[in-house]
Formats: sequence, C-alpha cells, structure tokens
Amino acid sequence: MSEPDAIVVGAGPNGLAAAVTLARAGLSVRVYERADTIGGGSRTSEATLPGFRHDTCSAVHPMALASEFFSRFGLTDRIPFALPELSYAQPLDSGRAGLAWHSLDRTVEDLGRDGASWRQLFEPLVSHGSSVAGFVGSSLLRVPKHPITMARFGLRALEQGSPLWNVRWHDDAAPALLTGVLAHAIRPLPSLAPTAAGLVLATLAHAEGWPVPIGGSQSIVDAMAADVTAHGGEIITGSEVTHLRELPPARAVLLDTSARGLVKIAGNRLPAGYARRLGKFRYGNAVAKVDFALSGPVPWANETLREAGTLHLGGTREEIATAEHDVANGRHPSNPYVLVSQPSVFDSTRAPEGQHTLWAYTHVPAGSTEDRTEAIIRQIERFAPGFRDLILASAHKSAVEYESYNPNYVGGDISAGDVDMLQLVARPTLSLNPWRTPLAGLYLCSSSTPPGPGVHGMPGWNAALLALRDRFGITTAPSLSPTPDQLLGRQP
Repeated sequence: MSEPDAIVVGAGPNGLAAAVTLARAGLSVRVYERADTIGGGSRTSEATLPGFRHDTCSAVHPMALASEFFSRFGLTDRIPFALPELSYAQPLDSGRAGLAWHSLDRTVEDLGRDGASWRQLFEPLVSHGSSVAGFVGSSLLRVPKHPITMARFGLRALEQGSPLWNVRWHDDAAPALLTGVLAHAIRPLPSLAPTAAGLVLATLAHAEGWPVPIGGSQSIVDAMAADVTAHGGEIITGSEVTHLRELPPARAVLLDTSARGLVKIAGNRLPAGYARRLGKFRYGNAVAKVDFALSGPVPWANETLREAGTLHLGGTREEIATAEHDVANGRHPSNPYVLVSQPSVFDSTRAPEGQHTLWAYTHVPAGSTEDRTEAIIRQIERFAPGFRDLILASAHKSAVEYESYNPNYVGGDISAGDVDMLQLVARPTLSLNPWRTPLAGLYLCSSSTPPGPGVHGMPGWNAALLALRDRFGITTAPSLSPTPDQLLGRQP
C-alpha cells in the first residue's frame, strides 16, 4: 500500500469534509474509521425492527443548508431533502401549540398578539439570512464579514440570553416556541451561548427551513464518501487509530476526534503546555435517546403538529428552563425537555407503509447511565394521548452508551465540548487558527474546533484548507462541485 499525502482519522461529517477537500485538491488521501461503517453522528440503521430506519444521532439538518462547505459541495444537487413547511413546533397543554413555519408571515399570524414581537425579533435576521448563515463558519476571533447583521444579532442574543428575556412577550406560546430552540445547546437558560446558537437555528427555520434528508442522515455521509473515492481517496473501516505511530508517513494528518482524543493519539509528541491547555477543555452535559417503531402516526392533540419536522416538548418557557437547570445541577428532570423528529411523515423510506419511526432524545447529566425511555414516553403522551399504544418496539441509548458508540461524545456530550461563550471563542484553545496544532502537519478537524457542533462540515473544511496552505503550498480552495454523474437522480 503506497504512502498517502494526507491521512484523516474519523469518517464522520467533519472528517469526510476534510477528506473531500484534500482529495479535490489532487492529493492522495486515506481515511481511517474505527467503526465498521462510516458516518459518526450521521449514521442511519434499523435500530428497532426490520424496515424501520432510524438516525443514530443527527436527524434534521438546518446547518447543512447554511454551510459554505455543503454549498460548495452541492449537497442538495446530490441527494434529495424534504423541507417541512412547519419547521418546528412547541406543543402546550390543552391542545395549544407554538408553530414556527418556514414562512415568517404565517408564524407571525399564528402567534397572535406576540406576532409583532416575533417579527421584530427575527425579520432583520431573516432578511439577511445568508449573513446569519455566515456565522456558521470559522473562528469568532476573526473580523465578521457582516458587522451590521452581527450587531443586530448580538443585541437580540443579549436580550433573550438575559433575565430580560420575557420583556417583549405577552402570552406563553411565543417564548416557549423560542425556548425550545435555545435549549438545543444543553445549557442553563437564560444564558448567552445557547441563545446565540438557538437564534441562528431559529433564523434558519424561516430563511432556509429545517430539511430532512431522504433515506436518513446516512445519505449525507454516503455522498461525501462517494466523492472521496471518486477522486482517488480510500476509506478503511474497522480500523481504530490509538497513536500516531500506527499511521504510515504522511505530510498531513487530520483528526476528527475530540480534543481529548487528540491528546490520546498524539501522546507525548505534543508540547506539554499545549497538552495542558487541551486538558482544561471542558465537556458539557449529555443526551439519552430513544428510537421508536410505531404502528401509525403520533396522535398529537393538536393535529397541526403532524406537519412538523421537529418538535420540542417540555411545556412553557419556565418549565423548560427548570428542566435545563436540573440537568446542569446533575439531576434527571421529572418533567424533561424532549427533542423529537418524525422523519417518516416526510420520507416514506424510513418505515413500512402505514407505519412510522420517531426519533427522540432528552438531556441528562454527563456520564448518566439512566434509561430515560419511560420519561420520554410520558412527555410525549402529555401532548399526544394514546402514543404508548402505537409503540411496536423501541431502542434506548444512554449517555455512557453514546460515548461507547462514539468516543468524541465524552460523557455523552454530542457537541464534543461544552458550548459556552468562552469555548465558542477558545475551541479547543485560544487561536486564530485553532485547527492547527503545534505539531507540524497535525490538525484537529472535529466539533471540538470552530464553529462547533452541527452537521455542516466546516471544521473539516477549515482544517483541510489550512493543511493545504501549510503543507502543500495550495492557497486556492479546490472546486467541490459535483460531477455530472453525481447529480441528483444521475447516480449509476
């Protein structure tokens, strides 16, 4: 086997984004993946019953439409997506709900007397959606490309991330609807970092939509892997790398691992001071997940919720904030926040005809071993009476089982590092180029680097561009456009 120009360790979305970029630049690339299948957090499998296809981690992909990498890659030209008109929803008791439609106008109309406040909050961001999408890019230490939009965004994040977060609202639906998105970051609320992340997602819900990949999240990584091999790269699965000495010589090595994994693999080759800084990088709280095979659609009390790609369960803003504070204080909430996706409503490939899959996770303290199946079922039943009777089978994964599945998820932290303001800036250390390590030719390209978690490929893209410049003198980003036989509907 000949020696490659570049090696990537890890075949998740970020590792594959790096491999695509390097291979498109004309380098020989080899990818090593510890699991028997590629995908990392974007795998799809029959976790419950034959014919029911479940996404193992990520399920809905607003960041994919916002990502510069995927835009250049032509992702939507390669694989089909469903784009629900109802981007996300927040059920409340008595059959009420907050509804975030792709259409901002429709959302404003449904929110009644809080509609004008919702428009005031989001219209300046949605009208500059591409600029907000640009925040899903590189290090926060760099000068923003769109400072006015950034300033507008910052003022809104300061408001909704502070004790002033209820000042603009009159009813409970709008603040609950927004809080469901802010809670994605698994942080106490109100606080600034999860609010910033949530406002990006909420803006994209109106500007771009929250797409569901047909065939599951595996479709995304399969398209990336196909591009790597089409341009001469190779992917070796079932091959765990535990130390750099196990790798053949290469001019660049890119690790799609956590910051902790970088220390483990590089060992004493890293300068002691840098290793100590990586050791201080903190990991956040975690998720526990349940996949359900259902005999029919979820019987939501509010029937409009059947049109939602994503739902946030937990009740009012105050109830969700209480649940997130419980998790932050090491407790399993009795009334948990539950994130739900119902992809089979939009994608018939996910379940046998007339039947459905349901994807659900809840937040738990890091390192939790608790099975949260019953807590999740109770919360769904609260807003969908009779749900329990539809369950054909379920599959649970605790926080520690998530780490076993993917070591990047330290303690079950699917973000590969706590998402607070400090660690959005210093991720994993304070640097204008945090993807580069002090060891010549070694780069980190995981969600432990900017811009952080999400299926957007940007850490891999950023690290690969840096490696091309540093190690190969290539200063122009390669074209990632699909070839004619890679276009949607034209694959052999």
